[in-house]
Amino acid sequence: MFDFDHAPDRRGTGSYKWDSYPEGVIPMWVADMDFRTAPAIVEALRSRVDHGVFGYTLVGDDYYDAVTGWFARRHGWTIDPAMIIYTSGVVPAVSAIIKAMTRPGDKVVLQTPAYNCFFSSIRNNGCEASRNELLRQADGSYRIDFDDLEARCADPAAKLLILCNPHNPTGRIWSAEELKRIAGICAANGVFVISDEIHCELTYNGREYTPFGTLAPDGLRYAVCVSPSKAFNTAGLQIANIVASDADVRAKIDRAINDNEVCDVNPFGVAGTIAAYGHGEAWLDELRGYLWQNWLTVRDFFAKELPAYGLTPLESTYLVWIDCRHTGIGSDRLSAMLIEGGVALSPGSIYGDDGYMRLNIACPRARLEEGLRRIAAVLGKL
Repeated sequence: MFDFDHAPDRRGTGSYKWDSYPEGVIPMWVADMDFRTAPAIVEALRSRVDHGVFGYTLVGDDYYDAVTGWFARRHGWTIDPAMIIYTSGVVPAVSAIIKAMTRPGDKVVLQTPAYNCFFSSIRNNGCEASRNELLRQADGSYRIDFDDLEARCADPAAKLLILCNPHNPTGRIWSAEELKRIAGICAANGVFVISDEIHCELTYNGREYTPFGTLAPDGLRYAVCVSPSKAFNTAGLQIANIVASDADVRAKIDRAINDNEVCDVNPFGVAGTIAAYGHGEAWLDELRGYLWQNWLTVRDFFAKELPAYGLTPLESTYLVWIDCRHTGIGSDRLSAMLIEGGVALSPGSIYGDDGYMRLNIACPRARLEEGLRRIAAVLGKL
């Protein structure tokens, strides 16, 4: 029903992804897709533009109905609308929650490698990152070091844990059993949990994500951050939601959201979210199938052309984690070499693991295949 083999030319449109690099470089780095968003979203935004007035936005019941209806229908998660706080993005949400639930000098636990903005959110709030390093398995997948996690959460200075569910950059979907164990450890030690679930819709091969909010034990304080931005390619609309565990947590986060001046959203974000969650399912399901075939293309290409480079099996996201440790070359240098070869990837150094590169595969397949040829031309020589 939808054409993912062709995408608009984004160069020269103020695209952060494309216009950060010169002509001739294929950008396969920052996590946004090259596809047009769902037609229902385009139509909703066009209708909003035709109105012609773009004043301050009052978020109405139709917005909350769209959000709660989507998560109940797709993921079996019943959300109390009174516990939802809207804001301008998941990163501002994470920063505001850290501000609300910690004091400068506290430790924040996170699984590494980790999304790079988590580090800056921790640092900008005067806290210290406590790294629970994920353990890489023989097949390239990752598991949580629960012994280390327990020790870090038992540290009296540890006040908060940032969970990425599903995980960026490894693409792991944490099982219900793993999430319950994390929740139990945090509950036993009085550690607040932020669960970033921005990639929750992008799951493959029969695997589904479990919302943290469906299994957190009574008494555990937490906040779940969600947004349609990754699944529907609407990051520029700048809108996200925080689901708080209780009224006290909600009040504290709401205060921090206002302190950080990220309490207002724009009319296009509201209209886009309602359209995505109300009419975007068919598009999303077809997109997931296309991205899965892109992953199989990457997997088979590396097996044939670059067998020395291990790939982490992709369970979620559209971000492939590439093991480059055998080269002995740091990821920043590898990134520069790849750019010289006409393709831009994200260096693993920014995620806390210098031996890796992150590849964004959310683009038409012909573009992906050309990007892979350029990657092989550089990495194949090392």
